[in-house]
Amino acid sequence: MEFKEVPAIVSGGASGLGEAVARKLATSGCKVAILDMNAEQGEKVAGEIGGLFLYCDVSSADSADEAVSAARKAHGPCGIAVNCAGIAPAGKILGREGVMPLEKFSKVVEVNLIGSFNILRLAAADMAEREPNADGERGVIINTASIAAYEGQIGQAAYSASKGGIVSLTLQAARELARQGIRVNTIAPGIFMTPMMAGMPDEVQESLAATLPFPSRMGKPDEFAMMVDQMVSNPVLNGEVVRLDCALRMAPR
Repeated sequence: MEFKEVPAIVSGGASGLGEAVARKLATSGCKVAILDMNAEQGEKVAGEIGGLFLYCDVSSADSADEAVSAARKAHGPCGIAVNCAGIAPAGKILGREGVMPLEKFSKVVEVNLIGSFNILRLAAADMAEREPNADGERGVIINTASIAAYEGQIGQAAYSASKGGIVSLTLQAARELARQGIRVNTIAPGIFMTPMMAGMPDEVQESLAATLPFPSRMGKPDEFAMMVDQMVSNPVLNGEVVRLDCALRMAPR
């Protein structure tokens, strides 16, 4: 898939991994639309990369439809879609304060899993209208899971379930959208230096880094964006979930 002048949307593109992806795609020549709920930061990043910011609650059908439609009107039908929007609240099934409220579990699934599918379906509809390249390819969709999909730690029931759903969706969506010339891949990152992580005490950061086999440091958002670049540009990479985790296999806690 080419980058130059291709309309791209990045959910959660105002900060962290999503911001790095938005900047990478813009540098490669894409027309980038950032979909996020953080208007102040989203507009700042969009202004710096020459892109477009659009308010979007990915868990809402109407909000996502409006945002993707606005991106289409400004840039044309989406050719690259990267889902980075997500939340990661911790909570035990049976905690000190009692059983986990169902709404807490539902909220994580709505944002992480349903939100990713929401953007995926709308982006796919856009891509199906695009002219194919020599390979018959019309678009690329990349979702963000987590290694918690495989080794969920204590307190990650909702997060692990939501990310596991994204992993399971990958091959199915790739198979179903193949006839439209749309590839679907997923990145499952380990521990990355995001704004949330940077706000933790130094001793916590050092403790987490020490669990990483090699390199023994947290991943950088730019390194996540490098994998997005490869998934877009390599035409035979399809239906795959790639762990980006320094060979980490998480312990129960």
